[in-house]
Amino acid sequence: MSPANNGESALGMGLDALIRKEKPEKQDKSVKKASNTRKAPAKTSTKKPKKTKKAAKTQTDPNKPIMDNVVLEVRKNPRISLWSARSAAVLRFLKNTKPAFSISKEASALIEEAVQEKYPEIWEMFKDEEF
Repeated sequence: MSPANNGESALGMGLDALIRKEKPEKQDKSVKKASNTRKAPAKTSTKKPKKTKKAAKTQTDPNKPIMDNVVLEVRKNPRISLWSARSAAVLRFLKNTKPAFSISKEASALIEEAVQEKYPEIWEMFKDEEF
């Protein structure tokens, strides 16, 4: 195939002038339609699972963003404040009567036990976290 035969000029074509261009064979219209219809369903079927995966992730763990924020907050400041005059009186009495008694350690143990008993499902959500 010379450029003259194709109606093309080799001047100004660079590498295209050196490389032969082969024309694809003409296919029957019914074959083209059949090949196009085969490709189209494959493209749409690959996109659908991606959408369902994203929806499934958000449905399986809707509390994940809340948990992440709580963990960050607790790592910055693990303290809680509470008001209980009678509990404060008991713990201060123990501090003054028992050597090496720690109000913080005792209060933490009591609160953890009570919270775990009252809210076991939420307690389990944070079971593996390291604070």
